Amino acid sequence: MRQAAHQQSLWLLFTANGISGFAQGVSMLAIPWYFARSGEMSFYNTCYGIITFVVLFFGLYAGTLVDKYSRKANFLVTNLAAGGILLTIALIGFYQGHLPDILVIIVFGVTMLSYNIHYPTLYAFGQEITEPAYYHKLNSNIEIVGQSTSVLSGAFAAILLEGVDAGQTRLFGMDVFMPFKVAKWEIWEVFLMDGVTYFIAVLLIYFIRYSPNRALHRHVDSITQRVKAGFVYLKQHAAFLIFGLFSYAVFAMLIVEIFSLLPAYVESHLNEKGSVFAMADGIYALGALCAGLFVNKVFANTNKVKAVIVLTLITAAIFFWMFASKAVWVVYVVSLILGFTNAGIRVLRLTYLFNHIPNELMGRVNSIFNMANVLTRSLFIFLFSTSFFTFGNHVIWAYFAMSLFLLMSALILIFHYRKINA
Repeated sequence: MRQAAHQQSLWLLFTANGISGFAQGVSMLAIPWYFARSGEMSFYNTCYGIITFVVLFFGLYAGTLVDKYSRKANFLVTNLAAGGILLTIALIGFYQGHLPDILVIIVFGVTMLSYNIHYPTLYAFGQEITEPAYYHKLNSNIEIVGQSTSVLSGAFAAILLEGVDAGQTRLFGMDVFMPFKVAKWEIWEVFLMDGVTYFIAVLLIYFIRYSPNRALHRHVDSITQRVKAGFVYLKQHAAFLIFGLFSYAVFAMLIVEIFSLLPAYVESHLNEKGSVFAMADGIYALGALCAGLFVNKVFANTNKVKAVIVLTLITAAIFFWMFASKAVWVVYVVSLILGFTNAGIRVLRLTYLFNHIPNELMGRVNSIFNMANVLTRSLFIFLFSTSFFTFGNHVIWAYFAMSLFLLMSALILIFHYRKINA
């Protein structure tokens, strides 16, 4: 009976996550393309770097919230706060007929900050109400639900970012025939849709009812003490620390690629429209969906650490392919593979961590890994916002640099393989 109630709770949460995630996906694609089209990518990358640096410190605090308070309460407060801010900014856009760049950046920042509470809470909540034997299935389902909505948001954004004329037109980097016209959406219209979905998610989450599978010790210590407990645990378990840090390498480079490099790659290197950028994200989500469905089967006879190493090496190779290529179809193929490798690593990594990290420490331990990941992304974003990488088509050298970084990360995991897999 309790397991059935837990399944219902998870699917309510998955539905809420899917609805809000769809609109978030459109917004987070619309914002970098908005700045790419206006020739303000240097400003955007600088702001993105600053936001990422802020997230670095906020992520540690967010981990203490995940472990201290009810996971349901965290979901409700995060969605209410983010939804209220987005609706306010959207209404300003409708009233003024335009939005200052700073308000567009604020939406991006609010979404990034909310991610740092939402996803650690989602994983900790799933671990809290799921038996260990079903962890791999849980993580696969999270990926399947999340990426299914991302496929839809990528395709939706591909049309809305530029609009589509009826008849023969250029879409997704190809000449296609469209039987009807779709008007381009203004950025504040996208934000309005995004804001409304947060409140739909709140209504769904409100009806979640659950009880933990095991008694949890909620910490009431100070924030400093709670943060310290996460660091102490990882210091005592160095193998978990190494695995957590370098298994995140693909995710770090993915975020840099999607939000900082790919818009410029499409605009300056391929000389294509925003539909190519958005479609690449949709295809990425399709690859991630395949990972959710099949990664456990593909690596059924391979231990999780070795599987993560293999997927990291594949990602290093496809980023080098992006550096050496100049074709739209290559972007699509790379996006598909990248979706599989990144999501596959996430499923494998979380299952490994769920089996090794106590649930009452999961929020803080994940936040420490996220903090290191954010710091890595910040360094790469600031590096790639320099004049060398923003001049002409020099963005391709950023892909070369990311390929080398991923190769190094895989080699470190190989070197420490025995300790991690012990």
